[in-house]
Amino acid sequence: MVVAVPVLAVPVLAVPVVLAVLVDARHAILFEPVVIGPKTLPNRFYQVPHASGFGSRKPRTQAAFRAIKAEGGWGGVCVEYAPVSADSDEVPAVSADLWDEADARALTLAADAIHGHGSLAGLELFHGGASSPNGSSRLARLAPSQITSELQWGGLAKQMTRDDIARVQRDWVEAARRAAGAGFDIVYVYGAHGYLMTQFLSAVTNRRSDGYGGSLANRGRFWLETLAAVRDAVGAECAIATRVAVHGDSGVPGAGGLPGIGVDEMLALVAMADHLVDLWDVTVGTWPEDSGTSRYYPEGHQRPWAHRVREATAKPVVAVGRYSSPDLMTEVIRSGAVDLIGSARQAIADPFLPRKIAEGRLGEIRECTGSNICILREETFRHVGCVQNATAGEEYRRGWHPEVFGQATGADRPVLIVGAGPAGLECAVVLGRRGFRAVHVAEAEPEIGGRLRWTRRLPGLGDWGRLVDWRAVQLGLLPGVEVITGRRLAAADVLGYGAEVVVIATGSSWRGDGVQPGHPSPMPGADPSLPHVLTPEQVCAGKRPPGRRVVVYDTDGYYVAPGVAELLAGEGFEVTVVTTFPVLSPVSDETLEGDMLRAHLHQAGVWVRHATTITGIAPRPVAAGRQGEPGPAREDGPPWPVLEDGPPWPVLDDGGHLLVQGDGEPLAVLDDGGPWMVLGHDRYGEPWSARCDGVVLVTQQVSDDGLYLELAADPAALAAAGISALYRIGDAVAPRLLSEAIFDGHRLAREIDSPDPATPLPYRREPAGLG
Repeated sequence: MVVAVPVLAVPVLAVPVVLAVLVDARHAILFEPVVIGPKTLPNRFYQVPHASGFGSRKPRTQAAFRAIKAEGGWGGVCVEYAPVSADSDEVPAVSADLWDEADARALTLAADAIHGHGSLAGLELFHGGASSPNGSSRLARLAPSQITSELQWGGLAKQMTRDDIARVQRDWVEAARRAAGAGFDIVYVYGAHGYLMTQFLSAVTNRRSDGYGGSLANRGRFWLETLAAVRDAVGAECAIATRVAVHGDSGVPGAGGLPGIGVDEMLALVAMADHLVDLWDVTVGTWPEDSGTSRYYPEGHQRPWAHRVREATAKPVVAVGRYSSPDLMTEVIRSGAVDLIGSARQAIADPFLPRKIAEGRLGEIRECTGSNICILREETFRHVGCVQNATAGEEYRRGWHPEVFGQATGADRPVLIVGAGPAGLECAVVLGRRGFRAVHVAEAEPEIGGRLRWTRRLPGLGDWGRLVDWRAVQLGLLPGVEVITGRRLAAADVLGYGAEVVVIATGSSWRGDGVQPGHPSPMPGADPSLPHVLTPEQVCAGKRPPGRRVVVYDTDGYYVAPGVAELLAGEGFEVTVVTTFPVLSPVSDETLEGDMLRAHLHQAGVWVRHATTITGIAPRPVAAGRQGEPGPAREDGPPWPVLEDGPPWPVLDDGGHLLVQGDGEPLAVLDDGGPWMVLGHDRYGEPWSARCDGVVLVTQQVSDDGLYLELAADPAALAAAGISALYRIGDAVAPRLLSEAIFDGHRLAREIDSPDPATPLPYRREPAGLG
């Protein structure tokens, strides 16, 4: 059964055109309008406030980024958090500052762009309290009590006086008036994620004994007064929203929580404030839990706690859940617990998700991988991006649209892409959408995916396979693109293929020779042809160490070493990760999963040694050796290799216990674990060694660029074969994050008809001002 509902038309138009689209009756409830105070949302899809790195500093980039979501059918589109006061300065982070009229003018561009597609625009007014960096203003942080923040260092917060409280509330009201004047329809009083409102609400961070501390009603007073003041100021023209955090127990180790605010207390506070609020925006726990990665949290994991807010209010409720399934969205709405499907990451991955549901194009939905690369890019590089959607953040500066691809000139040229990894697949999809009529993708392996063939099989990373799955579906919809698997092409094969344009996307591999940062020469004893030396690809292909004690050596710092360690530990191996970093997987801190990852591996029985460099692998010694000299002869194995830059080889007895090191100094007492030794040093250069049965080297990747280099070295052969253009993309250029490899493939295809596609076109840089 289908029903007719109004949905915005696909073309980019200054004034939206409303069409009657036949929607599957199962999902029609998602397209019902919802009244929030004086405003009406056109449907139940709501892009919640989330950071982008644009704020009010890049107003044109901000406007284009949010407008795409409105065009894609999100009924409500919010900008990120907006500090209301100079003592809530977020520098070095980027926020939507709203301190003066210049800020308001900058943000007006976003509100107008959102309205241009018929959606409501929201702005999240905020004060960070003790969590504010104040890196630019250099003002003292404020808090209900003089406390330090787990997020900040370099000083405590000032306990707010009554005058401070009144002044911050006035700032909030003035910011609300500016927001209304800038055209925003929804104005927030942000009360979640551990910021100032939460600090007042929590009995742990609020130690006051006056009328703003102690009882629940007193701890909630600052929040209630601020809500009332904002409502009095702009409530007649704007919907008043507030974001609250319900403290649940997810059971994920390392997830943390919001101390001092239990679920029952928060529900009581919701009941107290309900008459002041038009829209309840519900989060769960801290940010790393609320935006939990797919490694630890499934789609909709917040439901057991977020849905309890309905017990305290009949007002509209929005809750997030990394929802990509329209069936699950419909189930959530029909339950009555929430009224709106909230989204941040999924709206980045596919801004056109609502429209695709309305038009029945469910197979074309770009499902969020839950890898949190978007957060990494926003927090680390101050410019949001997406591993699934290469156009995210590029709408203004490169003019890219996730669903619109201009017809390419020269689209009749046959194209050969060698390699069906992330970059090659993305390039093929974009070329197909740009009208190329003959694109062949040749893959040497039996299945497509490149490194994702094995990455998606690591524990917890199954949703990363959505990168391959979505592109496989799209290629099946493009008549001009054909994928050939199980065919490894040599240079002669490429020259004889008949293509005019050749794109090499052969990816990269993990080195098996132990080359690592700071050590550009191969590691003595590192040879993946030996039974006890392994690469991540070999482990995922089924190779196992000859014994149960395994060292996983990590100089990469992201997901591979922890994933391999957990895989082997789950099979019963005794695993120790040795890492050069002060903590295991520091990159995972940028994706909000570092603490959970380390706690999870601890529970799995994986040992970790930090800040240690391994410089050699060798059989168990029976006598001493010196730097620059070969080790002693052995009766049961090959001679020791020469150590160029590590410590002398140690001396152990027949039980594997250390007697003395080569210079006569004791080193450590080792157990009897395995016939092989890994040797190196700690962060201070002190020698270190350990016994094991095998070593997995996660040290450094190398581009599989041999085919490209061979072809590029013979321009005459290319010309004779009719090949007018040869390019390489992704890891075949340089190993890097998946998001950047996919971006590289997308960029080449977008610019394939530029004067020099190998050189990226310049992009528009955001001017500092609007004048």
